[in-house]
Amino acid sequence: MKPLQKVCRFKSLLANCCCHSQLDSCLLPPVAKKMGCMVGLHSHGFWRPKPLLDTARVTLSFKSWHRKHHQDSQALWKNEAVQKYLESLSREYQQVSHQLSAHSLNDFEQRTLRRRCADLSPIAAAFQEIKEAEREVQELEAMCTELDSRDEKQLLELALEEKESLDKKMNMLCRKLFQLLVPKEKYDTSPVILEVTAGRTTGGDICQQFTKEMFDMYQSYADYKRWTFDIVNYTPAEIGGLHHAAAHISGENVYRHLKYEGGTHRVQRIPETGLSSRMQRIHTGTMSVIVLPQPEEVDVKVDPKDLRIDTFRAKGAGGQHVNKTDSAVRIVHLPTGLAVECQQERSQQLNKEIALRTLRAKLYQQVLEKQLTQEQSARKLQLGTRAQSERIRTYNFTQDRVTDHRISYDARNIKEILSGKEALDKLINRLLEFAEIEAVTQYLENLQALEGGG
Repeated sequence: MKPLQKVCRFKSLLANCCCHSQLDSCLLPPVAKKMGCMVGLHSHGFWRPKPLLDTARVTLSFKSWHRKHHQDSQALWKNEAVQKYLESLSREYQQVSHQLSAHSLNDFEQRTLRRRCADLSPIAAAFQEIKEAEREVQELEAMCTELDSRDEKQLLELALEEKESLDKKMNMLCRKLFQLLVPKEKYDTSPVILEVTAGRTTGGDICQQFTKEMFDMYQSYADYKRWTFDIVNYTPAEIGGLHHAAAHISGENVYRHLKYEGGTHRVQRIPETGLSSRMQRIHTGTMSVIVLPQPEEVDVKVDPKDLRIDTFRAKGAGGQHVNKTDSAVRIVHLPTGLAVECQQERSQQLNKEIALRTLRAKLYQQVLEKQLTQEQSARKLQLGTRAQSERIRTYNFTQDRVTDHRISYDARNIKEILSGKEALDKLINRLLEFAEIEAVTQYLENLQALEGGG
């Protein structure tokens, strides 16, 4: 049965109950109001699977949920400091709107107020929308409690389904609101250079194999997001794995989605081949990912005198020119020791241009990391540093589990994650949501500290 049909059926059942006095009269006004809102709810498409609440603990489940999942957008919405801050923004929006109607404003004052009004308008609208949805949830929760006490199982089931829908609507609205509050990073829309490098392990070639799987995963994810994925450098290992590779990825909001992938990724698995029987045990290996934003214009000056440019013959996959012409280029930045290579193009000049672009991106990354080091707080769970020595994620093949240590998030089915599609996108979006919550929390803590100091 379709959701809209369920709502219609629910309305019909409620009408029958009301006619036979099966519901308490005090529930009728909120129920009538609720039914008027229900039909419009399903046209918004806010549907994500979630188990139904235990019918015996409707209220308890609601109250305990926030304590259990403290890093959720809805939980942050309940925070008193967040409520006060949003109410102040809503009041300011009303004041600014009122001031704009005054005829005594000069051009400068009007422009200033219009800009502020444009900034506040979507936040105030989202705030009011969430407040209305919250009232709907409270009314439906009260109705569920009443239905449960009267043992109206059929009605209760439909009411819980509608409550599930409202929960998802609330989550989406809260996420939308916090996205409005958190300023966009300067290079979120920029393309990136993504590099993968195999680590070292005490036995087997699991690092090289895992590095290849990860590079393939990001290539598949780029295809899933309809991005362009151009391989810049590819150094295969002897036994089917990968030592190092780099790719230029461009498209919509590439850096925004990949900026938290940088770091050390750990793998735990039993190697399939190449080891004696006594070595058939769980091995642990690592590989590292580096994600460098590539804005259109990187303001990094590179003096040609500081560069050493070497040419060599390309190796690996690439066609007839491999090992026959000196088309590959290596550039070393002498003051920092940074070295980049490019061997993917047939033309030496094209490889040189790509390598220079990659070098500028790496130099710019050093500037960014220096600024982040100076500005970062002492929070225990800090997203955004992208420290390459930090283990950010573990892929445990024996338990079929992927764990992101920064947000304590577990996902099952490693093959789904490594396929680079919906499962990986879900994980990345969880990271983005967590980062938005952290940013809002950090801002409010700073605000409270300033108010306390004042």
